[in-house]
Amino acid sequence: MTAHENEASRPVEAVVCIPTFRRPDWLERTLTSVIAQQSDFGFAVVVIDNDAANPTGLAKANELLADSGIPHRVFVETNQGNVHAINRAFTEAQAAFPKAEFFLMIDDDEMAMPGWLAAIVGTAKAKNADIVGGPVLREFDVPVPPAIARHPLFVSIEGETRAVDQIHGSGNCLIRRRVFDAVTQPPFDTRFNFLGGGDMEFFTRCKRLGYSTWWCEEAVIHEFVPAERVSTRFLLKRSVRTGSINYVIDRLYHSPGKVLAKNVGSLGLGALRSFGLLIRTGSLLGASHPLLMSVGRVVASFGVLPQPYKASR
Repeated sequence: MTAHENEASRPVEAVVCIPTFRRPDWLERTLTSVIAQQSDFGFAVVVIDNDAANPTGLAKANELLADSGIPHRVFVETNQGNVHAINRAFTEAQAAFPKAEFFLMIDDDEMAMPGWLAAIVGTAKAKNADIVGGPVLREFDVPVPPAIARHPLFVSIEGETRAVDQIHGSGNCLIRRRVFDAVTQPPFDTRFNFLGGGDMEFFTRCKRLGYSTWWCEEAVIHEFVPAERVSTRFLLKRSVRTGSINYVIDRLYHSPGKVLAKNVGSLGLGALRSFGLLIRTGSLLGASHPLLMSVGRVVASFGVLPQPYKASR
């Protein structure tokens, strides 16, 4: 007898979507944390394995969910890339559970803390929010110095539950059905498939369309950061890529002249911000982030874009 033995008899109000790629052991940790969530409403789980050649995530998800008592769907997405996987997850979730109102996402390198699901859905209900985000706290697989732990790339929104301008990542988010009903389809722009940042573009678009966004302090998720993602080389490249993503998004919504002016201005502003961070923190690595984002914008304007999500077969 499971904690969710009667889950199937309750109407599904929320669906937790989990895209995964070649991390079955990590997916097990993620799914275990979701299965353990307690709520006074019915919820379902949708898993999308993006490795068609060797869908170990599919097998792991089916194994874990089979006896959970939680309604679920597990699919393989043959089009490789994180945006394809995310779009498939949300599309299948809406189709499979037509009365569900709330669609959440957690990544396969994350773990939901107890109370996460109830808190984030509770905030959406109480505030009639279109979008809700929550804290993503990093846990490093290897010991890291304070300079890396406090790097801007690892900093999450902080503070009490409140309305915010927008969130930027999909690793801990809730999106209401009415948002999907109104935005263009597919919801996440496939032009960001291998670059990354499709979630940031989506939430930027939602902000421009006037959808309300809330921050839920209690909806906590932990993200596990492997050793290769705390190296100086990785963080420097990631800062540049963040700037490239910002440029591509700006190019979608602003005139060429405005984007050019922003590129030029960002170099000086980035240098000033980097200098200020260096004075305040004494960390050259962390201080390099604003300037490298400006460099990423300029490099992207010449058509040079990284493709970190394009996996080798």
